[in-house]
Amino acid sequence: MRHKEVDHLSTHRRAKEFLQHLIDMPLLNGNQNAKTEEDFAGKKLKALPNELLQRGGDAVKVDLQRNRLKQISGITQLKNLTELNLCRNEFTDFPVDIRGLHQLEKLYINQNNIKTIPENVFPSLEKLKFLKLSTNRLEKLPQDMNRCQHLNYLNLSNNCLRNLDPLVGLSHLKELYVERNQLADLPDLLFQNSNLTQFKANGNPLRKPPQEVCAGGLKDIQNYFAMLEANAPNQKTVKTMFLGTSMAGKSTLCRSLKQGCPVPVHEDDRTVGIEISEVDNEGIRFIFWDFAGQEEYYITHHVFITAQAFVILAIDISSYNMDAQSFEENVGFWIKNLQLKIPDSVVLLVGTHVDQCTDENDVGKKKKHIEEQVKEMLETHTTNLEQHKKNLQDKEDSSSYYDQINQIERLTEYKLKVLDLVPIDCTKKEDIVKLGDHIKSEVLNKATFPSIEQTLPRSYYEVEKDIKELLKNGDIAEHGIVSQSILLYELKNRHVTLDDDKLKLILLYLHRIGVIMWYKEIPELAGSLFVKPSFLISLFKAIVRHDLVQELNKISPLQLKSENALAVQKKRWISDYKHRASLNNVAIRILVRTELQKNPKRITDKELIEEVAGSNKKEGSLLSLLKHFDICLPTKHNSPLNPKANEFCPKKNWVPSNPIVYEPDACLFPSYLLDNKQVEQKWESDNPEDLNIHIYFLPEIPHHFFHRLAIRACSLYSPYWIGKDQCVLCCGDRRFLLREHRDEDQFIEIRCKETELETSEDIQKAWEVIRKIMTRLNKLTEQWQGLYLTVHSPCKSSDCDEYFEWNDWQEWLEDSGTSKFNIGLEEKHTCLNGHQRRTELLFPRTPDALT
Repeated sequence: MRHKEVDHLSTHRRAKEFLQHLIDMPLLNGNQNAKTEEDFAGKKLKALPNELLQRGGDAVKVDLQRNRLKQISGITQLKNLTELNLCRNEFTDFPVDIRGLHQLEKLYINQNNIKTIPENVFPSLEKLKFLKLSTNRLEKLPQDMNRCQHLNYLNLSNNCLRNLDPLVGLSHLKELYVERNQLADLPDLLFQNSNLTQFKANGNPLRKPPQEVCAGGLKDIQNYFAMLEANAPNQKTVKTMFLGTSMAGKSTLCRSLKQGCPVPVHEDDRTVGIEISEVDNEGIRFIFWDFAGQEEYYITHHVFITAQAFVILAIDISSYNMDAQSFEENVGFWIKNLQLKIPDSVVLLVGTHVDQCTDENDVGKKKKHIEEQVKEMLETHTTNLEQHKKNLQDKEDSSSYYDQINQIERLTEYKLKVLDLVPIDCTKKEDIVKLGDHIKSEVLNKATFPSIEQTLPRSYYEVEKDIKELLKNGDIAEHGIVSQSILLYELKNRHVTLDDDKLKLILLYLHRIGVIMWYKEIPELAGSLFVKPSFLISLFKAIVRHDLVQELNKISPLQLKSENALAVQKKRWISDYKHRASLNNVAIRILVRTELQKNPKRITDKELIEEVAGSNKKEGSLLSLLKHFDICLPTKHNSPLNPKANEFCPKKNWVPSNPIVYEPDACLFPSYLLDNKQVEQKWESDNPEDLNIHIYFLPEIPHHFFHRLAIRACSLYSPYWIGKDQCVLCCGDRRFLLREHRDEDQFIEIRCKETELETSEDIQKAWEVIRKIMTRLNKLTEQWQGLYLTVHSPCKSSDCDEYFEWNDWQEWLEDSGTSKFNIGLEEKHTCLNGHQRRTELLFPRTPDALT
């Protein structure tokens, strides 16, 4: 009995202690004596609220993002603060009061307009581990920043930094992001930090190490510095791309500059696809890429057009008419696409066929017209961006649009340099020499080409030289296709100090500058390298060409017999290509084999031919490459469910009823489609109550963007139907429409049939499909640096032009739909004309909004 009383008392005492523990525990926004998390986000605050300052040492986490703060007087009263969020405010100076927060571990102060940080701030923040300073206007860092010794995460992206030396010595730093700054050289001591695991520096004019090295990631950068000698040589390399319409004289220009004298090119010898050559001009290495001008080849241009390039735009001055249409076709189209794709490039306008003009006055007038139109075009582009930025800044809740405003400011910083037009008579040697000298002087101009010089270890040059020797000596076949293992073996015999990792780093660098091609990210191609890129491009033109129907007609009976095909099937292939932009896989194999066996680089290796062209059991590597670059996609046949299929049981081996066999089918090339008939039949008609969003593109939708998006979206869902500028795809019993609009305001529309959405759960599932499509759209836009997007949900009243704007749609995509999507929290929304609809039909509802 005594023992029971003791047990009872002890239980009672433990209960009292437990209750007291609950009372003493920090509460989230609980009583004023508890440690708290305070949320003042989006309150339009211009000063710290008194209710926060009264917390004193009780506040441990404070969220002040999306306000109008310019200073934070009194913040030092929050003595126990460990996390502070000040992003999306109006700071222009770094708030020095922060140095009094000695317990601070996490600071968000990104997306402001901070230009400088004074000394003696970071030494006081001894416990700071996480610092996000991205998207400001920082031009330099304080010299004592490396005294913030516990810092392990630092984001400085989207600033104006030119030097990272103050970061050397941050021994605990694990993640560092410095993308889109003005960095030319990175400090090698920074990469001797063994704790550093993540580093990104895309979008900088880097020369040491070059951007092509940094693109490989932290390990590549560390290996680069490990190989870099004290007196490493500088190299001047310029990737020069010749663009222009068909028959503008690009090939004549390219070959004449290479030879230093006129080289006539006959019409039947014009470029098919892309031709590559190399020229050394007094220490400057030019890599010439001559792009075919026929529109059929434009779908492959995005694969090879790279940033920081020198573009020579050939314009047939003899056929140029001084009107809007002629300017758009010969000049405007190319300038706009370069503005979108590589807005930091340099463009030299070259007027060709001067010898066919009536007189010099005619040439002068056309030159003046083109230059004036280009100037007006560039100024209009900048004016439109500035106006759009002003419209956002003038909104009452402008802080909610900080991301958009900042993105527009970034676009205005890109300066596409378009040099004055140089008229040339390609039949005169003096004109060719004069143009060559002019090009050289422009390339050596630091104001035009600030990062032409790149610092590389000697081993980079030596490996490239060795590959050329291996080709010349016959150790690599003339076509230049070689397995990774064989090439590494040959190179290691010549470079005993370089291991596999360092050799792969060098090979990837050579791939990125276009000297070789190694598509390591494509499983089917990872084991092979194309050390002669021109040969790979010749394979592209086996399928992507302006005269494909003519090539299909050339297929011989013997070739058909080799694939067990009939002449009647060949006719069907031609018909399907003409009317449905679909090319049978058997026809593809025959065309690729034909290209492989052409002289003078005839390939007889049957295994290699099968690997590249494919067979009825396996897809060829060339087709894998075309799919990877969104040029085509396989047509799919949906088979009905098999009621006799073997039952699946967990923890038991399952054997399919029918073995999976690669079935020869066809590939669809959406860019060649001419109408939307099939899509319109499957979609039927729009309904005002459909889920419907518009994604607007500024300045415009890039050429062939829609079809590349359709290919990516249709790889997720089946069945699908694609047309000229529309696409229908299905997820379960729900249909979705993608439609391109190229009116004055260019946008892509995504719809889901209202009749197929019976419940709120159906609506949320439809939004999830739309999110996946938008995620792929957003990812695709990364290939066009000069693009800006906005998203609207149009009002559902048929006679209303109003819309509902999405503020933070990219956050919704990045956080898999789980972020605090700052719209759509009310049950209903009303447009400016008074039309009301349920929010879930206008915006995706976040999990918080659904509870």
